[in-house]
Amino acid sequence: MVAHLNQSDWQAKLSESTNPQIIDVRTAEEVAEGYIPEMIHFDIYGGQEFISALESLDKTRPYFVYCKSGGRSAQACDIMEALGFTETYNLLGGFSSWTGPKEI
Repeated sequence: MVAHLNQSDWQAKLSESTNPQIIDVRTAEEVAEGYIPEMIHFDIYGGQEFISALESLDKTRPYFVYCKSGGRSAQACDIMEALGFTETYNLLGGFSSWTGPKEI
């Protein structure tokens, strides 16, 4: 089931999860403007490449997904759920609203 969480709940769930992974689904140009540390980048606009990248992941791990404002990451979580992922968390407001740690 996809959980749509605000930043404080997303960060709290991330910190209490065992072996979590953050996924940034924005474009490479957006990532170049800054990103959340320790993320992996899979551009949702990558088509089959995006699906193949997701399929290479362990579907039992918790995944914390974000984009610029929360729309694409919600789509990505839905796709992940359809592929059999059991624990996905969408960041409401996305990176645009993020006030936590950032890297450039």
